[in-house]
Amino acid sequence: MDEAAAADEQELARLVAEADTGGRQPVDRFTKIILFVVPLAWALFQLWYASPFPFQFRFGVFNATEARAIHLAFAVFLVFLAYPAWKGSPRHRVPWVDWLLAFLAAASAAYLYIFQAELSRRPGLPTTTDVVVAVAGVLFLLEAARRSLGVALPIVGIVFITYAFVGPYLPGLMAHPGASLNRAATQYWLTTEGVFGVALGVSTAFVFLFVLFGSLLEKAGAGNYFIKVAFALLGHFRGGPAKAAVLGSGATGLISGSSVANVVTTGTFTIPLMKRVGYSPVKAGAIEVSASVNGQIMPPVMGAAAFLIAEYVGISYAEVVRHAIIPALLTYISLFYVVDIEARKAGLKGLPREKHRSALMSIALFGMTVAGIIIFSAAVYWGLGWTRTLFGSAASWGVIIGSFLIYLVLIAFRSRFPDLEADDPARMAEKLPDTLEVAPGGIHYLLPVFILVWCLMVEELSPGLSAFYGTCALMFLVLTQRPLIALFRRQGRLLGELQTGFADLLDGLVTGSRNMIGIAIATAAAGIVVGTVSLTGIGLVLTEIVIAVSAGNLLIMLLMAALICMVLGLGMPTTANYVVVATLIAPVIVEVATLNGLAVALVSVHLFVFYFGLMADVTPPVGLASFAASAISRADPVKTGVQAFRYEMRTAILPFIFIYNQQLLLIGVENPIQLIAVLVASLVGMLTFVSVTQQIFITRSRIWETAILLVACVMLFVPGIFMDRISPAYVDVPVEELNERVAAAPVDGFIRIEVAGMDLGGNDYTRLVQLPLGAPGDGPARLSAAGVQITEFAGQAQILNVRFRTQAEQLGLAAGQTVSRVLVPNTARPPKELIYLPGFLLIGIVAALQWRRRSWDQPGRDKRAPAAA
Repeated sequence: MDEAAAADEQELARLVAEADTGGRQPVDRFTKIILFVVPLAWALFQLWYASPFPFQFRFGVFNATEARAIHLAFAVFLVFLAYPAWKGSPRHRVPWVDWLLAFLAAASAAYLYIFQAELSRRPGLPTTTDVVVAVAGVLFLLEAARRSLGVALPIVGIVFITYAFVGPYLPGLMAHPGASLNRAATQYWLTTEGVFGVALGVSTAFVFLFVLFGSLLEKAGAGNYFIKVAFALLGHFRGGPAKAAVLGSGATGLISGSSVANVVTTGTFTIPLMKRVGYSPVKAGAIEVSASVNGQIMPPVMGAAAFLIAEYVGISYAEVVRHAIIPALLTYISLFYVVDIEARKAGLKGLPREKHRSALMSIALFGMTVAGIIIFSAAVYWGLGWTRTLFGSAASWGVIIGSFLIYLVLIAFRSRFPDLEADDPARMAEKLPDTLEVAPGGIHYLLPVFILVWCLMVEELSPGLSAFYGTCALMFLVLTQRPLIALFRRQGRLLGELQTGFADLLDGLVTGSRNMIGIAIATAAAGIVVGTVSLTGIGLVLTEIVIAVSAGNLLIMLLMAALICMVLGLGMPTTANYVVVATLIAPVIVEVATLNGLAVALVSVHLFVFYFGLMADVTPPVGLASFAASAISRADPVKTGVQAFRYEMRTAILPFIFIYNQQLLLIGVENPIQLIAVLVASLVGMLTFVSVTQQIFITRSRIWETAILLVACVMLFVPGIFMDRISPAYVDVPVEELNERVAAAPVDGFIRIEVAGMDLGGNDYTRLVQLPLGAPGDGPARLSAAGVQITEFAGQAQILNVRFRTQAEQLGLAAGQTVSRVLVPNTARPPKELIYLPGFLLIGIVAALQWRRRSWDQPGRDKRAPAAA
């Protein structure tokens, strides 16, 4: 390896370390031991907390507040040891000041655990010691956030803390009574209304184990396996390395919550290959950035945000996955198309195979691979599912035994194939490996993933307990895969392989804990914003300001919300950005939508703000993923970020679509035929939109052709706005039929009601609400389950009570409001899917026109158009 390549590799390692695990690498033995033992203890604590063992043995039971305090204590302790204070701070030792800060910060966080009994006996009456600890804790947390996440989040936190104290001195709407030091200390640190609130609770209960699961899966070799399989399957196609980068990054994104780590893991191999086949350094880096960042919207993990969304919206984790899956698939499929268009523009080809196969054989192999995964999934699903009937009360032991037998079979099959060596970017192969030799090399990695998904989606266990079982299965795999493979190969060395597996297991646990530092700090620091909102009422003020600026126009307000998300994302990690924006902006979107007569599902609003928070790692000037990719491609990071943002326009359009057309989130899809129609139309619409942004369809598009394609996109994405001109989607029924209509709604369906009320200023208002309904039952029971109690009398219906922290409350329902209208689907309305037909027709017309002037010798080039850039 030459000196330049070695320097680049060191720079990438530094970038990932500073972003994810800390840039300090001490050389003294004592500090090394501490930075190994403490993360290991953190991982073991989290495993114990998530397991059923504390309740079975009645030992080591921690309530939510205690667990959050211990969780944050570990995180802040490790921040001050692993993350240097400044660029010039020593990297190879820990200064005594940082040791002192680490212990003081950990003690401040653990204060709630140590003195919880005393604090609970004097709520709202903090002592001087309480206040001192709270002030110190907030300051330590802000410094920890600055070291691990950059200056953006601490600045936001300081602004909100300042606002809490200077309220009496502010003019107009921004004024509020202000908070005393005792009140602020209680709010931010001594209760669960601030730092130790919902976001940190999700980090403690769910996120840690999923990050740990990803770390162990990477340590087992799954990351390298995914990349190898992606290249074996797709590397020979036009622009093959880029398409393999998309698939490999998507698969890695399933197990990684970090965009930067994803870029470096796959990009060190994919970016040089993309450059070799003809992609420019900027475009090669931008493709990798887009593929890696989109890994955060791919279920089941979604970069830790899925669990936060479930908690904030008040739905199950399985529902979040169901709503998010279609947009995630659309964005990855459309990125394949982006890659193909870029390859067509430049006339690129794929890499040759080691073993030549016909196109038909390649398609057959790909189909067999997909079919094999489906068959394997079905076998695991039904095999585990039958354990309930077969073993009855001993079903858990049946699952364990069955999983172990499947694991042995897979390992025995795996042992017949050679090991997959890690790719060296300095010595990349000139030809692609054979799919039939690569695919079996890591088939056993899928078993823990399927156990995790089965626990989540089939058994519907809690995310924390599901992650615990999946992580335990993966820990067993890491520990035993090496000795079992050696056993089946009859190679001996079983004890040595077992020792290597044990070392890998410990390393994976430590790495997973260190990967969690930034997420834990981000969720805790974001709690400062949440605490300020409830302390000052700034949320209502922001609602009034945004409504005034947008003149009540929903589209303008959505554009403003998207801009706010991206501005906050210029230096804030996705998790913290989501918590802040979900607290500040999501209620505003709901308010403006309901006042505009648009009934939106709460999950669509939260996915909207989450998607735009993804731009944190893309948008210049501080997009870390773009910097990581440019370090590999040796291109300008700002140009890489701009190009990646251009590619991400296809992702940015999706949130606007599922605000206006919630079928994209599988809301309101009533039958399989409708589902297929929505999927096909959305996919064609997304690919057409990519053609518009890239200015090429079959060949170079003219302006009027681009305009036609845009109209077609609107028809395919939001057909309802056209059908509404012909026939309304909903019709009114008498209010006294409310309970009857609620009872008749399908399982997990919705009821639309319009409520009337009076705001604090004495002004009358109406809002349209789409209230989610869960399990079947009579009307009052289903409404009560949704969080609202409505009484009917004399042909009128009035809201008596709305439960706190339910979707009904977040949608703006309140006691005293009157139900003025009940709306049900218009059965006489033609299916809005009919609008798809003229949309397809417009696309067909443009395709026919461009087909006539295509150029065979230069793909993607119009003979009468200038050369593509």
